[in-house]
Amino acid sequence: MNENDIFNDGADPDDTAVKSESGSMVLHDWLQCIVFAVVIGISVFVFIGRHMGVIGDSMLPTLFNNDKVIISNLFYRPRNGDVVIFDVVEDNPYVKRVIAIAGQTVDIDAERGAVIVDGIVIDEPYIEVLTTRGMAMEGPVTVPEGYIFVLGDNRGNSTDSRDVRVGFVDTRYILGRVLFVIFPGADSFNQRDWSRFGFVRS
Repeated sequence: MNENDIFNDGADPDDTAVKSESGSMVLHDWLQCIVFAVVIGISVFVFIGRHMGVIGDSMLPTLFNNDKVIISNLFYRPRNGDVVIFDVVEDNPYVKRVIAIAGQTVDIDAERGAVIVDGIVIDEPYIEVLTTRGMAMEGPVTVPEGYIFVLGDNRGNSTDSRDVRVGFVDTRYILGRVLFVIFPGADSFNQRDWSRFGFVRS
């Protein structure tokens, strides 16, 4: 056995260099994936959607107080049944459901608890109680161009287009359509109903 045999560990120097380079490439690939995922995530929230909190009970049973939701305004045009968040001057953002869009006529039959759009009673499986009060609204009313008519799903406890403080909502004030509940709000017992996690019904 000579001196060279004593200090030779049996590894090919070229193989070691290849393994080291391969490890660096894997690490580099992982870092690229992480950076890409972060950039995509930020882009989604900036350009496609963002999260907001719901305040109040006016959208029960669809949305609860302190629900955290994802909204989007990308290429958005209001449609009947959409749940939207919009700004009202000198107030917090409101979350309501679009009942009628520009050109449509809305009326409320308080005796039947029905909402009528273009002469047809609309089907509203999402409401908490029937629409038995019209507040200051005197119908029928026709929605002007560039505006929408909105109501809360909890009709007995909602400040919406029936109220002169809201009235018709200028579509320029719409922050976005509510797409998804990402974190359900807690009830009075600090319990969260995770079955409500998911897409919001239109």
